[in-house]
Amino acid sequence: MNITESIFYIGVNDHNIDLFEGQYDVPNGMAYNSYVIKDEKTAVMDTVDANFGDEWLTNLENALNGAAPDYLIVQHMEPDHSANIIKFAEKYPQAEIVGNAKTFVMMKKFYGSDFSDRRITVTDGQTLSLGSHTLTFVFAPMVHWPEVMVTYDSTDKVLFSADGFGKFGALDTDEDWACEARRYYFGIVGKYGAQVQTLLKKAAALDIKTICPLHGPILKEDLGYYIGLYNTWSNYDVESEGVFIAYTSVYGNTKKAAELLKEKLEAQGCPKVAIADLAREDMAESVEDAFRYGKLVLATTTYNADIFPFMREFINDLLERGYKKRTIGIIENGSWAPTAAKTIKAKFEKSKEITFTETTVTINSALDDQSTAQLDSLAKELL
Repeated sequence: MNITESIFYIGVNDHNIDLFEGQYDVPNGMAYNSYVIKDEKTAVMDTVDANFGDEWLTNLENALNGAAPDYLIVQHMEPDHSANIIKFAEKYPQAEIVGNAKTFVMMKKFYGSDFSDRRITVTDGQTLSLGSHTLTFVFAPMVHWPEVMVTYDSTDKVLFSADGFGKFGALDTDEDWACEARRYYFGIVGKYGAQVQTLLKKAAALDIKTICPLHGPILKEDLGYYIGLYNTWSNYDVESEGVFIAYTSVYGNTKKAAELLKEKLEAQGCPKVAIADLAREDMAESVEDAFRYGKLVLATTTYNADIFPFMREFINDLLERGYKKRTIGIIENGSWAPTAAKTIKAKFEKSKEITFTETTVTINSALDDQSTAQLDSLAKELL
């Protein structure tokens, strides 16, 4: 695939993967992206997952058309991008390996070599000339590993964005970008919003026409849309007005309360109400929705003097990613000692800009007139 007259895509699609990074369901697979810039000197941008080394090298050979590469630029050392560095180095012994100081430390740990005899160690802002193309390396530490850097080609105005602007899904499938990019962002990058903001400020000074990420499609049109979403996500701002109800239920009574609240909100004109059973639905999807909407309702039972395990996991996932700037309502259930609300509020004690609703719905085993009236109050307060 030609990205420009001199930049070519040589990545691969993975439809054999069951869980990305050992935890994320990817029903439409994954893309591991790699690129070649052909000029007086030829640069290869990153490698791919270990399972696709031969396919990637074939793609590279086809793009080179008999030529030999001069550089392999390593932007990110996660093995889904770096696993074929050794294969590349063996096949092209004259090529130099380009990375920063932290890159080569990790390379030694992962693959047993830091290529001290054939490496170029770059610093933040350093350039590399390929001829008519000049590459500038922009460090992006903790987006989302400490060695990450992105690369800007000022000739074709292309930003090679490492894991930034990535998404789940192979490139030979057709799906909405934002949904899977949002799930990818908050699952993998979400903790590092401040670092993403720093990178976005650096990128704002560049004239970017195309974004080439290491996962997901190449972005060429309406870049303001994608950059705007990344700005919203990394600022932890509200993307969509609405309410997300996340619940766990043992015998169905908490579920009934959550579903009844959804009905009440919709009847009163709430623009969007999403709901999820945390025990049965994809946890990453639920994390995504919690960050997408401005208001969150947590409905759960008291369990072993704590809260139900799936709710505890969900809250921990939110806290790990710096959840803030949201309003939270609580529905608690307990047959003899309901303490879920107290437990939940304690978990968010150190969170920034979290507001709890005045109304807490307390259910003693099953809904009754009193708890149903509390649901009415909660719905009005959320609206």
